[in-house]
Amino acid sequence: MVAVSAWRPDRVDGPVPSVATESGTVSLASLPAQAQRTKLLIAQGGPFPYDKDGTVFHNRERLLPPHPRGYYREYTVTTPGAGDRGARRIVCGGDRPTAPDACYYSADHYASFRRIEP
Repeated sequence: MVAVSAWRPDRVDGPVPSVATESGTVSLASLPAQAQRTKLLIAQGGPFPYDKDGTVFHNRERLLPPHPRGYYREYTVTTPGAGDRGARRIVCGGDRPTAPDACYYSADHYASFRRIEP
């Protein structure tokens, strides 16, 4: 006899990460100048400094509100003196990349997010 079980995304081993909420917000004006510039580039549709900018962000960490694949896009926030893309990102979600429903700032390469408020 063989037991078969279906994978259930609502049942995982270990703690489920908490989703970014309105209490985890940051004003655009209080972000580093490089993040403010990235947010402006998002609204303009680019050009972006890195090929990966604007690509789909999969939310594997499940720290952002759940949405279908393709909803979120990631953008690099340049880090002065870094020899690579660095750890800072803005992730935006919505159907229109230049007018996203919401954007989130991560200073630690997706370990945490804060929703960007105007």
